[in-house]
Amino acid sequence: MPDFDAIIIGTGQAGPFMAWRLAAAGMKVAIAERKRFGGTCVNNGCTPTKTLVASAYAAHIARRAADYGVTIEGAVGVDMKRVKARKDTIVADFSGGVKKGLEETENMTVYEGHARFLASHEVAVGDARLKAPRIFINVGGRATVPPIPGIDKVPYLTNATMMDVDYVPRHLLIVGGSYIGLEFGQMYRRFGSQVTIVEMAPRLIQNEDEDVSTAVHDILAGEGIDIRLNAQCISVEKRGSDIAMKVDCTAGAPELVGSHLLLAVGRRPNTDDLGLDAAGVARDKRGFITVDDQLQTNVPGIWALGDCNGRGAFTHTSYNDFEIVAANLLDGGARRVSDRITAYALYTDPPLGRAGMTVAQARKAGKRVLVGQRPMTSVARAIEKGEIRGLMKIVVDADSKAILGAAILGPGGDEAVHCVLDVMAAKAPYTVLQQAMHIHPTVSELVPTILGELKPVD
Repeated sequence: MPDFDAIIIGTGQAGPFMAWRLAAAGMKVAIAERKRFGGTCVNNGCTPTKTLVASAYAAHIARRAADYGVTIEGAVGVDMKRVKARKDTIVADFSGGVKKGLEETENMTVYEGHARFLASHEVAVGDARLKAPRIFINVGGRATVPPIPGIDKVPYLTNATMMDVDYVPRHLLIVGGSYIGLEFGQMYRRFGSQVTIVEMAPRLIQNEDEDVSTAVHDILAGEGIDIRLNAQCISVEKRGSDIAMKVDCTAGAPELVGSHLLLAVGRRPNTDDLGLDAAGVARDKRGFITVDDQLQTNVPGIWALGDCNGRGAFTHTSYNDFEIVAANLLDGGARRVSDRITAYALYTDPPLGRAGMTVAQARKAGKRVLVGQRPMTSVARAIEKGEIRGLMKIVVDADSKAILGAAILGPGGDEAVHCVLDVMAAKAPYTVLQQAMHIHPTVSELVPTILGELKPVD
């Protein structure tokens, strides 16, 4: 039974960096991967979807060429086989790079196979039996399949199986009006599909403030996407070569009929078949591994990083998990998950960059709130680019002058929001950013202006 100083299960965003850091510190490290190196982000998350978004954006801009005084002869077409091939090449480069980097690292042994606990510090990978005093779980998550009546009798797609699609669906039905569903919806509408998004809630992206949700709704509807809200008693059935979906329980229940179905209603952790009971590692009722503020499980010497711990569902939160654990374990640090600021993006076009609290969340927390806001129609850079959809919004604590949050929905919103996020991380008052001189013409230059126009929320 090979003995190691550390075992890492999974090669998502946190795992390889944890392995490299430990190996560089002179530890003997084993890392196990059961399928694709690089995890969700590289194989069926960020990397492939944003590559597809880029192709969809190119098609969209080509169709708008006349708006910029550019002439294109003939109709703009989309060759999905070439679109997919481009995506596959980029994914293969990223995934292959992770694998090669691990295999070529001194003090590192790579195991390919499904890792399962035999005891608290003993792991089996195929026929191999490994022991180590430190084990890091980085197994990620997968799409949830909701208990929709009839779902077991119809073909459906998830964010993972969408990566195999090399055609334009005639009519794509999407269950789920949140981040994944909206990105795929706009993407495939731009590729040429008819798209219907079905959401049970009264509005899209429920976690956002209502004005942001409405703005995103209007952007997608403006591109010809049909959006069905308040959809209750959803059920599906096969109807010839199509899929029929009931979306209401009222008399004369309306139906939608589409050619393909995408489920985008959330994700679940890959913790079912790790043998966690044998290790004594606790999970919550949703299957997420329970961790403390330093990402340690209830078993000493075992940590859980990334999507499987329920403390973040993004590549950047997974990487930050690695940073926290590495700093505390190797650098004598005292970093905590609770110290980080919520930050993420919705990669529709235009993208939504988000940091910190929404207005609703700040008010619920008992804050006296000030808000500054501008539509993108008032942003010179957006006008010049011909991309005036969206808004900018910053939330401030009236008492402490701390920035509580920001939403930038517009061109470069996913980048511009970082100037707000960095000031929040520095715990500086909003006046520091308000008095900064930003470059013209940019989207970010409106941030100081907005902070000079703060108003109380009724």
